[in-house]
Amino acid sequence: MVVVNPPFPPSTSIEVDRTYELPFTRLPHPRYNKKPPVPAYEMIRYSVNIHRGCFGGCSFCAIAAHQGKHVVSRSEKSVLNEIEEIRKLPGFNGVLTDLGGPSANMYSMVGTDLKKCLNCARPSCIWPSVCNNLSTDHSRLTALYRRVREMQGIKKVFIGSGVRYDLLLPSFNRRAGRAENEYLGELLKYHVSGRLKVAPEHTSRHLLDIMRKPSFELYGELKSRFDAFNRREGLKHELVPYFISSHPGSGKLDMARLAIETKKMGLRLEQVQNFTPTPMTLSTTIYYTGTDPYTGKKIEVARTIEEKKMQNSYFFWYDKERAPAIRNDLKQLGRADLADMLLGTARGNTPSFAVANLQIRNIAIEGKAKTQGSRTQRRKSKRTK
Repeated sequence: MVVVNPPFPPSTSIEVDRTYELPFTRLPHPRYNKKPPVPAYEMIRYSVNIHRGCFGGCSFCAIAAHQGKHVVSRSEKSVLNEIEEIRKLPGFNGVLTDLGGPSANMYSMVGTDLKKCLNCARPSCIWPSVCNNLSTDHSRLTALYRRVREMQGIKKVFIGSGVRYDLLLPSFNRRAGRAENEYLGELLKYHVSGRLKVAPEHTSRHLLDIMRKPSFELYGELKSRFDAFNRREGLKHELVPYFISSHPGSGKLDMARLAIETKKMGLRLEQVQNFTPTPMTLSTTIYYTGTDPYTGKKIEVARTIEEKKMQNSYFFWYDKERAPAIRNDLKQLGRADLADMLLGTARGNTPSFAVANLQIRNIAIEGKAKTQGSRTQRRKSKRTK
């Protein structure tokens, strides 16, 4: 018999504020005094955590297990007090590297009826759709950004935490409106250091469902708005997407389609990772069992080093040293057409944009490529009939 005790109740904002009032030195342990700089410390040295917890419920993430599904936000006064302390630190030049948390933009977001939240069994408040009981108003977060920018001695405030862009788009979050548009505008104009990090994770819909992530189409929508804002404001910011290979459910053809989709968008991916099982996550359960515990369905899992390396190599299709192995892999899978679309034909010619665009659209809709020739043949047969 397994006994599972109920989780400890979420902290209150007052309790979290008290934690951050403790006299932390904000320095690495003294044992590192005579050693080279600690990279992780340098990254967060002048950053501020404004909330704990995450209601995203991504299958591969353990944050909800560590910090809870309920977001607990610090008071504005607590955040401003910490920034005052940071200003006193040696070497501080007026630039805050992050004002965020597990996700950049979940500050002050809670259920409108907390009793419903405490009795809710949903692993995610925003997948497959945004819960009707969740407030996703960004106005308090935007106001906090403004207050921090106005502080004496603060030159720049960058947002280094990942942004849940799905919360900003009315096509996904029906409550997104003026406050979310205002937040996105302020974020892009004042708080991007040059690169804005977001995490679409993959392009295949079936795989995104396993991850509990929204459709990749939302990334395209965000990119269109991002590019339009850059043009309007005369900025040169970059939108940096994160992707995962070898996640349970991911096959080589999924990776090929991801590479083709992102190539179409003009992307050469850098911020990528190979899936690593972590305790207390759904993805790890699927990785070790090969089964989705919610549906009982068998899930394809890449476990060997060779399989993982091969999937990861599709991110770097533009690397001439990796291209031959990718082409050979797709030929063995009977999909030389995908190799031609991704790498060009064997003679070195890339399919025309019209043909490639048509084939890529078929991949996204049907899950497999169809050449322009086959589509033309069907049209001809229809005319004949």
